[in-house]
Amino acid sequence: MLLRIRKRFSKQNGVTLFHGDCLRLLRKIPDRAAQLVITSPPYNVGKAYEKTQSLEEYFNFQERVIAECIRIVRNGGSICWQVGNHVNGHNQVVPLDILFYGLFAKYADRDRVRFRNRIVWHFEHGLNCKRRFSGRHETILWYTKGDDFVFNLDAVRVPQKYPGKRAYKGPRIGEYSGNPNGKNPGDVWIFPNVKANHIEKTKHPCQFPVELPERLILALTRAGDLVVDPFLGAGTTAVAAVMHGRRVAGADVEDKYLAIARQRIKDAGNGKLKRRPLGKPVFVPKPNTTLTRSPFHAV
Repeated sequence: MLLRIRKRFSKQNGVTLFHGDCLRLLRKIPDRAAQLVITSPPYNVGKAYEKTQSLEEYFNFQERVIAECIRIVRNGGSICWQVGNHVNGHNQVVPLDILFYGLFAKYADRDRVRFRNRIVWHFEHGLNCKRRFSGRHETILWYTKGDDFVFNLDAVRVPQKYPGKRAYKGPRIGEYSGNPNGKNPGDVWIFPNVKANHIEKTKHPCQFPVELPERLILALTRAGDLVVDPFLGAGTTAVAAVMHGRRVAGADVEDKYLAIARQRIKDAGNGKLKRRPLGKPVFVPKPNTTLTRSPFHAV
């Protein structure tokens, strides 16, 4: 599939990759033009692509971005804000999702922005802390614009844990009790984060896996809808959107990351993208191998 990637936003674009401040892109998008905004903003932890800001400065900027995102999302659309933790100078953890909740809450009455889920994404690998328990999760705040919203549960069902389970009482006694198409994935999602040996790894230091935006795009949009990512990074949201026939627009201040995103989008359009398959079970190492056998016990 030949994809034309544009630098400036137009409603006719299949893919827009904007180099610069995301507010400049968002202000070009008309009111109620997007079905879904999904993003993972910088966590203000001192990464190379971040500006050094106080938490107050950080949230002042984020508040302006959120206001624009709410403006561009149509009634029945969604906003998904994926965040982790900020760690301050005292090595004290500040859970960003709690602070972001307050930024969205002010729009509940005026714009009918409704909080639907706090999704926990759990993974096994990350920093190994010495003075506190190691962080092994991040969160996604899912909001809708109004009470009548798109939610395609059948598109994201996962296999039943006990497909042979039957009802043991009531009018359906003896019948299979689970949905044959699978079960609701719930609000705790378990799949690996993108580390050095992950098939999707690029040079971006804080990349999330394709499966994360892919599940949200399948559940919350329809073919042809516009998906917007204000903090595009390595283009994971755009990749997932292109794979499933959605239009997408995103911005990033780092041209080197947009170059990565551009190539990944082309690979996705051509069916050549290296990615972890949707729904693949988490890997369980084989027991009693060189890597899994403890060196502190006799063989």
